[in-house]
Amino acid sequence: MTTQSPETQPWYRSRSGMVLLAFLAVGGFFLVTEHTAHVFGFLPYLLLLLCPLLHLFHGRRGGGHGGHDDEDARRGDGGAR
Repeated sequence: MTTQSPETQPWYRSRSGMVLLAFLAVGGFFLVTEHTAHVFGFLPYLLLLLCPLLHLFHGRRGGGHGGHDDEDARRGDGGAR
């Protein structure tokens, strides 16, 4: 089992680690700002692609859309409440 001495710093606390993190932050900022239009342009298509998946998973929950008619038929009153 190895232990760290108090003089050993993690890589992100060293001078080169902080410079690397600063460059990554600046690069990440420009990546997000320059490609936001591409991401937002894709969102309508993503919503359209999600619609069939939502319909597939909605039908498997058991409730469905015909639950009220079945309940009225079992009660025998023809839907009058």
